[in-house]
Amino acid sequence: MSYSLTWDLDSIFPGGSSSKELKTRMEELKKQANQYQTSIRQWTIDAADKEKQLEAIIALQSTAVEGFSQCSSYINALLAANTGDSDAKVLLGALNDLSPALQLGDTLLKKKLTEITDANWALFIKQDSLKQLAFRLDELRTEGKRLLSEKEEDIINTLSLNGLIAWSGHYDTIVSTLTISHTEKDGSVVQLSAGQAFNRMTSDPDEAVRQKLFEKWEAAWQEKSPLLADTLNHLDGFRLSDYQLHGIDDFLSEPLTYNRMSEQTLQTMWQVITENKQHFINYLTRKAQLFGKEKMDWQDQDAPVILGNLQEKTFSFDQAADFILENFEKFSPKMEQFAKEVFEKSWIEAEDRPGKRPGGYCTELPETKESRIFMTFGGSINEVATLAHELGHAFHSSVMWDLPTLNRDYAMNVAETASTFAELIVADASLKTAKTKEEKINLLDAKLQNANAMFMNIHARFIFEKSYYQARKEGLLTEEQITELMLTAQKESYQDSLNQYHPHFWASKLHFFIDDVPFYNFPYTFGYLFSMGIYAIAQQSGADFEDKYIDLLRDTASMTSEELAQKHLQVDLTKPEFWQHAVDLVIADINEFLALTEEYK
Repeated sequence: MSYSLTWDLDSIFPGGSSSKELKTRMEELKKQANQYQTSIRQWTIDAADKEKQLEAIIALQSTAVEGFSQCSSYINALLAANTGDSDAKVLLGALNDLSPALQLGDTLLKKKLTEITDANWALFIKQDSLKQLAFRLDELRTEGKRLLSEKEEDIINTLSLNGLIAWSGHYDTIVSTLTISHTEKDGSVVQLSAGQAFNRMTSDPDEAVRQKLFEKWEAAWQEKSPLLADTLNHLDGFRLSDYQLHGIDDFLSEPLTYNRMSEQTLQTMWQVITENKQHFINYLTRKAQLFGKEKMDWQDQDAPVILGNLQEKTFSFDQAADFILENFEKFSPKMEQFAKEVFEKSWIEAEDRPGKRPGGYCTELPETKESRIFMTFGGSINEVATLAHELGHAFHSSVMWDLPTLNRDYAMNVAETASTFAELIVADASLKTAKTKEEKINLLDAKLQNANAMFMNIHARFIFEKSYYQARKEGLLTEEQITELMLTAQKESYQDSLNQYHPHFWASKLHFFIDDVPFYNFPYTFGYLFSMGIYAIAQQSGADFEDKYIDLLRDTASMTSEELAQKHLQVDLTKPEFWQHAVDLVIADINEFLALTEEYK
């Protein structure tokens, strides 16, 4: 079957950035946010029907939150597909202007919940109508105890429009001006967007092309680094000031709270990974040897390993879709049916063209109970894996649409569970299709590239952000200082195993400039290893796995990470055993890669 390479956005709001329906919905949002605030102010917490009043308040909150999310997903989709859409930028600014009203409503609700005594609260949330929301309501009440006054919180949220949020948006503006000139083998010169240049730099089979593009890539980001250093300084400076005003001294406190996980779990995870680094160094060193080098260069980490007469397998978008559907069905018919719907309804933007934002993502549309997936598909096995990854995100959302809005608010670390699980399905399925030793090496390397990113690259990002935030608490940093922190972090994570590093990685990585989720790194590694545990169980389970898996996904916003693991996997995330078992699965792949490539080194 043939599927569209571009997504359908008109079924959400017709007309793009000129959509009248979008503007009408945004006008409604303002009224709904005010209604939400009014209902909270009128709530009498000692009334006999106080739980019914709270139910009505939560319904108003859901309507407003889902409307805001629907509009935000749509406008950001317009900008991702066309970074030059200036009208969409204006719309995003107008939408963001509405967020303080919603945030004020949330502030009022959280503070109102704190007015209920502890004794009464314990009884209150046991009411049948509230029992399902007990965990989330407890969270809101705990957050309420940390809040400043209503007026102070409103001021902070309003200022963030031209502070935190604006600086994050400024990053997108800078990136949209970046192009990299590249001369093809036939002598023609093409202008590559950031996303196109990155794909070519990391996946082109020609080492000389990768090296040349990497040099231009580094130079391009270095040229932008003064602007991007200002952006990062002010974005995270605003965040640190916000923390300080709320009496939060530890900059890891909020990311951990957001991800509903303990610091002990995080420390244990990184400890186990650090203790197993040598296996990944062995892998990188062997891969470098296969490229005729003593040590690995940064841009070669995701380059394909092509030995002998191997012609690396590539996929058309339709072939990728068929391959994913075929293998999803083996694990979960419901996953396969859902993914088929996504392809048939054109929910994916995959066309390889200039003017698109780099990277890939999946976004929710709660009012229509849909998702949209954004990426740039070039045909490699890695991009097939990316497509599966984003479909996993969309499936996660789909099994939760019937839950209350509050109970769908899962954190980033568990959000990566379904996506990584889907990616593992495709990686292992690809390995089984290998017809020769050389092809198996190529596909095994493609699978290990993801593990390498989780344990080495993302660890470097985490180390960098920790050192950056610590330094930023003392004042502004120059672009040279930020670059040095990045280089130091990479060398620590990779344990000096690389020949060439990427000092301006901090400038090129969107994740450092996201406004709403600080430390957009360790949750990926958590989700990867967590899904490894689930995947191992799936391979040993029978027909009941599908329902158990969906039950786990549905609980991801209703308990802590530790509780989720204990309930559904019967493991303790604060102990090293679970993490080591998951890492051992990757080490087995590394050992197989080393054995298969011994004769080629």
